[in-house]
Amino acid sequence: MAARLLRPLPRLKPFNRLQVILQHLKMCKHTDSSDEVLLEKKGGAGIITLNRPKALNALNLSMIQQIYPQIKAWEQDPETFLIIIKGTGGKAFCAGGDIRAITDAGKVGDKLAQDFFREEYTLNNAIGTCKKPYVALIDGITMGGGVGLSVHGHFRVATEKTLFAMPETAIGLFPDVGGGYFLPRLSGKIGYYLALTGFRLKGRDVLKAGIATHFVESEKLPDLEKDLIALKSASKENIADLLNSYHVKSKIDQEKKFVLDEHMEKINSLFSANSMEEIVKKLKEDGSPFAIKQLETINKMSPTSLKMTLKQLREGASMSLQDVLTMEYRLSQACMRGHDFYEGVRAVLIDKDQSPRWKPAALEEVSDEFVDNCFKPLGNNDLKL
Repeated sequence: MAARLLRPLPRLKPFNRLQVILQHLKMCKHTDSSDEVLLEKKGGAGIITLNRPKALNALNLSMIQQIYPQIKAWEQDPETFLIIIKGTGGKAFCAGGDIRAITDAGKVGDKLAQDFFREEYTLNNAIGTCKKPYVALIDGITMGGGVGLSVHGHFRVATEKTLFAMPETAIGLFPDVGGGYFLPRLSGKIGYYLALTGFRLKGRDVLKAGIATHFVESEKLPDLEKDLIALKSASKENIADLLNSYHVKSKIDQEKKFVLDEHMEKINSLFSANSMEEIVKKLKEDGSPFAIKQLETINKMSPTSLKMTLKQLREGASMSLQDVLTMEYRLSQACMRGHDFYEGVRAVLIDKDQSPRWKPAALEEVSDEFVDNCFKPLGNNDLKL
């Protein structure tokens, strides 16, 4: 970046010269440390740094609108061989979307409630279809919108600090950003379990669940980044070899069993039911401490969100990423029109009383007809990818 800015400006008429200076400044406008997202080119690597550490790098619309065109430009640039995305602050990669802003917008019918989801899902698709190798360093909290910025890319590098969750059913939403695509494709019924309960995976377990592709110690990430930037020929194979070389040297928690290992049989049988009512019935019948704990968790979630999520994953299991994101955009707008999203955000994020009053309050009160309506096409307002 700096080298590009040091080139002497051509001799031009004063007005033209001003235009060239402005153009040069425009090229480096996203490297100011106060920017919410930093976009830099180092060697053959395009580097995206989420830079809202005080907000745990939560993703807002202006960040999406800067990242998307940059990914598209790097994809076309023959001198960019790979894209790296990371977060600042040491606590989070990205803790999710800027839910507060969406809530405020949705309440007053502001267009942001449409634009945010439309542009976020378009970015998720750009990552999922990116022609250049895409490496997400998911060090720290990686939830919701942060999962959407990483999980669809070629490589996801977890560390001992990674904390993964899709906690949306607790706030009257659903595991979006392509959750309907990647969750049902995880082994067994892990994805259904994670989606419905919001269970948190830590460190190496994020790799074992199939969400991360590699595990590297957090303190080694700067070295890994340097080595990625220095790659002379950054093909997917070369990048995979480099990531593997770091991965095999990482010894933290190497011997630890997968946190869900002992429960996998139960997860696969209990969460394979066709309806939420059936899942609850199976959990009650099972009666084990594990099943009772899951029941307690599920009882706290929005009944509407639970039913919506189960259908989302069951349908998404056989859909393309593009079709899933189109479906999820319809669901996002159904949530914006409804009650539970605003109530969930109030209870969990604003008043923090953790006592949401869901409407309807029970699973059996959420009709199949209501859920099916949430999946209906939006005509001209549908997401087009």
